[in-house]
Amino acid sequence: MQKTKHIAVIRLSAMGDVAMIVPVLRALVLQYPDVKITVVSRPFFQPFFDGIPNVNFFGVDLKERHKGFLGLLRLFSDLRKLNIDAVADLHNVLRSKVVRSLFTISGKKVAATDKGRKDKRELTKLAVKTISPTKSMFQRHVETFEQLGFSIDLTKAQFPEKALLSEEIIAITGIKNLKWIGIAPFAQYESKVYPLDLMQKVIDGLAHNKENKIFLFGGGEKEIQLLNQLQNQNENVIVLAGKLKFKQELEVISNLDLMLSMDSGNAHIAAMLGIKVITLWGATHPYAGFQPFHQPDDFCITSDRERYPFLPTSVYGNKKVEGYEDVMRTILPTTVINKIQKELN
Repeated sequence: MQKTKHIAVIRLSAMGDVAMIVPVLRALVLQYPDVKITVVSRPFFQPFFDGIPNVNFFGVDLKERHKGFLGLLRLFSDLRKLNIDAVADLHNVLRSKVVRSLFTISGKKVAATDKGRKDKRELTKLAVKTISPTKSMFQRHVETFEQLGFSIDLTKAQFPEKALLSEEIIAITGIKNLKWIGIAPFAQYESKVYPLDLMQKVIDGLAHNKENKIFLFGGGEKEIQLLNQLQNQNENVIVLAGKLKFKQELEVISNLDLMLSMDSGNAHIAAMLGIKVITLWGATHPYAGFQPFHQPDDFCITSDRERYPFLPTSVYGNKKVEGYEDVMRTILPTTVINKIQKELN
C-alpha cells in the first residue's frame, strides 16, 4: 500500500529543464491519482503546471525570503507546513541538497536525480570517438520516483488539449486557417544557435509557401530586433516576442502544427504540449539526454560529425572549441525546410 501521499518536487532553474519534468509529472498523477505533488520552482514557470490534476505550485523567492543559507532554512520550514511526505530532488545542486537533507533529518523519504555526469563527460571528450546515447533526463527522473516507490510508464504519455485562444491573442495571430509553424532561433549559448543568415533562408523558404504562417519566438530587446530583421517583410511571418505574456505564448505554442527550435527551452515547452518539434544541434547532441520528449530521432538534425569528429563538444553548449565555431553551417537550410514541409504534409 502506498504510504506516500504528498511529494515535493524540486527543480529550480533553466526553463527547458523545468519543462522537461512536466511529462513525467503528468504520467505520475495519471498513474497514481491519489498522490498530490507540490512543484517547488521559480514563480515564472508556474504556467507550465496549470491544469495538471493534483499538482500544486510553490514559488521560491530566491531574491529575498529564500535567499542564502538562512533562506533555505526558511524554504524548508515553509514546505514542511504543507505536510510533505517525500521529496524528489530533480535538480540535485547545492541549494536543493540542503533542503532535501533537512527533510532527511526530519525523517522524510528523499530521492535525487543522478545527472550521469561521467557518461556525459565521456560523450563530450575532445577526441575522435564513437558515440552512443546516454540515458535521457526523462528516464533519470523516472528512476528518482522509483526510489520513492513509484514506477512510471512514460509510454502512456498524455498531452493537454489545445488552448482556446483569446480575442487578444487572435488580434495578433489571426484566426487559424493555415499551417502554424513556430520558430525559436535563439539559445542560451552561441554554439547552439543556427547562423542567422541560414535561418533567414529557412524562414524565407517556409514563408514562400502561402499555406504556412510562421511565428517567431524570443525575448529581450536584442532578440526582438533580430527577429524583426528575420521577418524580412514576409506577410505570413509574425514576430510574437514582446507582444504576449508568457502564459499566452504557451497557448499559441499549444496550437502550432510544428515548432523549429535550437537545443533550448522552447523545444521542451513545445514537446511538453504534444507539438511536433524539429531541433537543430550544434556543439551539443541529443545523445546527452536532452532530446525533446516523445520526438522521433529523425526530428533532431545534427551537425556533420564526419567533418567535425569531436562532436559533441559540450553537454550544455557553454564550451567553445577552436575550429568548431561553424559546425552548424553543415546543416543546410534546404534540409531544414524539406524536413518541416514533409512533417506538415
